[in-house]
Amino acid sequence: MPATSQPYPPRRRRTYHRLLAAAAGLATAGALAAALPGTAAAGESHGQPGGHWPSRYQDVQLLSFNDLHGNLEPPSGSSGRVTELQADGTTKTIDAGGVEYLATHLREARTGHRYSITAAGGDMVGASPLISGLFHDEPTIEALNKLDLDVTSVGNHEFDEGAVELARLQNGGCHPTAGCYTDEGFEGADFPYLAANVQNEKTGKPILKPYWVWRKDDVKIGFIGVTLEGTPGIVSADGVKGLAFKDEVETINKYAKVLQAQGVQSIVALIHEGGFPASSSYNYNCDAPGAGDGISGPIVDIAKNITPAVDALVTGHTHTAYVCTIPDPAGKPRMVTSAASFGRLYTDTTLTYDRWTGDISRTAVKSANHVVTRTVPKAADMTDLITKWNTLAAPIGNRPIGYISADIPNTGTESPMGDLIADAQLAYGRTLDPSTDLALMNPGGVRAGLTYAAKGSEGDGVVTYAEGFTVQPFANTVNLQDFTGAQLIQVLKEQVSGGNTAAPKILQSSSGLTYTLDLTKTGADRVVTDSIKIDGVPIDPAATYRVATNSFLAGGGDGFTTLGQGTNDLVGTDDLTALEQYLTANSSPTAPIAPPVTNRITVVQ
Repeated sequence: MPATSQPYPPRRRRTYHRLLAAAAGLATAGALAAALPGTAAAGESHGQPGGHWPSRYQDVQLLSFNDLHGNLEPPSGSSGRVTELQADGTTKTIDAGGVEYLATHLREARTGHRYSITAAGGDMVGASPLISGLFHDEPTIEALNKLDLDVTSVGNHEFDEGAVELARLQNGGCHPTAGCYTDEGFEGADFPYLAANVQNEKTGKPILKPYWVWRKDDVKIGFIGVTLEGTPGIVSADGVKGLAFKDEVETINKYAKVLQAQGVQSIVALIHEGGFPASSSYNYNCDAPGAGDGISGPIVDIAKNITPAVDALVTGHTHTAYVCTIPDPAGKPRMVTSAASFGRLYTDTTLTYDRWTGDISRTAVKSANHVVTRTVPKAADMTDLITKWNTLAAPIGNRPIGYISADIPNTGTESPMGDLIADAQLAYGRTLDPSTDLALMNPGGVRAGLTYAAKGSEGDGVVTYAEGFTVQPFANTVNLQDFTGAQLIQVLKEQVSGGNTAAPKILQSSSGLTYTLDLTKTGADRVVTDSIKIDGVPIDPAATYRVATNSFLAGGGDGFTTLGQGTNDLVGTDDLTALEQYLTANSSPTAPIAPPVTNRITVVQ
């Protein structure tokens, strides 16, 4: 696309929005409210007669969301819906999301709240639809500025393009290779990205500000931002080169002490790590029958070990919705929230600030998730932003690349979309080397499915480049490697063992590879070795097989360390091009491609 090379104009910027020098030198409602027992009455006067002193307690509104992933337009399919629990126990689905609506909801929520903060839990960018991803997520940063976001933690996807690109998103400037996309240039974020637990390996210093303090009048609240310690295992090696990711709990506890030493007693942690709720309904009672009983996963242990000095946790990463109280190390309940993903929900939390102590009165904290419904007026400034970037993207995004006969979803242990991608990579691999035997695709890299209904004016069944980009936005290359049969068996077992024991990552496989996954067993035994066949022939541990994967898996990502041990490497084109070539070659308006039958993995439960 055309890109100008003009320098961006200088502007006045908030002083707290600077990366530390280490980064520059690095080469790389209707909701169910969860409330704690209230004893502090916000607004209660403890001043002189006549009210000349401010009241002791001041309610501070904390609006939060997480895992936007550049979804400026309303997400489609299941990615654009939430499930709501009804009073009679039934559920209904609600269309949700889109920054035009998110902006309206947030602005309405702030009305009447003089003390209001908007914070986020990471993954604002990365794995983004074409309208943002095509422009290295500059449109999303512009949208977040217009949303008046005050602060966010980094997530793992903020490192998809490395620390230098993250620094550019913070500070602005034209992209080093694409240049400037508009005459105005790119001004960067009006809010600080926090990454307390991400260090420059050489200096040992955080590459971003570890914390930030919000101040209004005599009220001050500190924010500490971290991403999950396991980020290097789920991001490409180039994206985290030269970086060290430290323990979340130890880091938060460390900087809580720093804030307290500076006289900041009210502290919120922004954590890009999350949990798995007991219900898929965003408004279920997470604390029934007891505090935290409705949630499991990494955030539970993290919450139980973070110092009681931290008053609330805004979390993310798992794309789930919850408003829970989880006991802190002192046994006192503390609010932990997550607003699903893609801008479908936002969380409204009331923090009651005690002016006498400078701390949050936790017995008065209340919180609820709210749906970003599409029944409110669109925010005109967001509509203008979307129109601007869609106009620039249209020549590329609207181009048809294939035709489908029905929806091809990305759901299930083995998904039709995952199978289709694996088949595409196998076909492409065989253009590089006809001896290629199979292809494997990581499930987390399948970001969406393909929908039969037209999203724009392209017509039903037409797959556009923009839709393909939404499915595979990472620009990974397709790599060929040689593995022994024994290594391939180990790869399949790594799906359900090691770091993937608790949360299996089932690889999507190309046609020809079949096996049984027995979920009644535990660990690596869940993959039945004797059932593994390639083209109907039992796998030979001593034979050599040529395997196509994306570059993320080829680097051992997602806990598949054996995939990082392949030999005879051959690097091909990017994975989206492989999918495009496959769809173009195997579909037409009169002969669309059908969703693959998901019969490659036999699941025993």
